[in-house]
Amino acid sequence: MNNTQKLMAAVVAVFAMGFLMVGSNKEDTNEQKEAAAMIRAVAAMQTMANRKCPLAIKAKTGDVVYFPTSTDTDKQTFVSLTWDSSKTEEEYSFKKAECTLHLTVGGISKLVIDGETVIEKEVKY
Repeated sequence: MNNTQKLMAAVVAVFAMGFLMVGSNKEDTNEQKEAAAMIRAVAAMQTMANRKCPLAIKAKTGDVVYFPTSTDTDKQTFVSLTWDSSKTEEEYSFKKAECTLHLTVGGISKLVIDGETVIEKEVKY
């Protein structure tokens, strides 16, 4: 192969790589973008609840809680975490704490500890 043929082969290879890269980096569809946005929103809501609820429970009871015994969510607007101390080996000053976080409120919308409502904010739809 002489130098001209090598140069032509290199140019063809560069173009082929360019076409492959453009073809493989196609844009996501609107449905894929919506699904990804919903997953990010649910993850952010869950993270916020896992950060704020234990702090609110500690401020009221003085007990540190770590992992909720149950979780309920509609995967769009709210997440509700429940800590049931009767199911753990550790001693707590409360038996059951329920914390609900709504995205529309931007934080804890309801906190109930042993049947006593500690926080209750109006949820606007």
